[in-house]
Amino acid sequence: MMSFKAGRWLALAACMAAVSVPAMAAEETGEPTHAQAPLPTVPLTITTADGAKHVFTVEKAMTPREQQVGEMFRPSVPADAGMIFVWSYPRQSDMWMENTRAPLDIVFIGADNRISSIVENAVPLSLARISSHGPVRATLELQAGITEKLGIVVGDKVDSDVLANKPAGK
Repeated sequence: MMSFKAGRWLALAACMAAVSVPAMAAEETGEPTHAQAPLPTVPLTITTADGAKHVFTVEKAMTPREQQVGEMFRPSVPADAGMIFVWSYPRQSDMWMENTRAPLDIVFIGADNRISSIVENAVPLSLARISSHGPVRATLELQAGITEKLGIVVGDKVDSDVLANKPAGK
């Protein structure tokens, strides 16, 4: 049999847990206030029409929260790095630069793993919507100016394990 004191302690602990869970959930779903920790990375190669291969190490933003926070609050993006947002199915991709301090090139990748559009030098901290203007499989954020510098254009091929075809239903 439980003592009265132990019973009160368990009741208090249960109340604290009930209060703490929503607070944690709010932190994970509320407005971002700081940069997220570095995410797992994967190599990504863009092959241009002339056969040049450009290799990047990109962070994988896979969960809704990782995708919401993205590159926010980070002061810069290295020239050989970036972040990829892989969608569960081809869809319209709308991005923004709210709380994003580093200018970016935003590369939209079609279902065929080819670049369908590029928005160069997205303005830091802007609330303007940056659209893929049609369904895409993934969105890639790179250092601003890198696509022009490397001659990366619409139609170039993107290869990465993160873009490997998944069996239907998985």
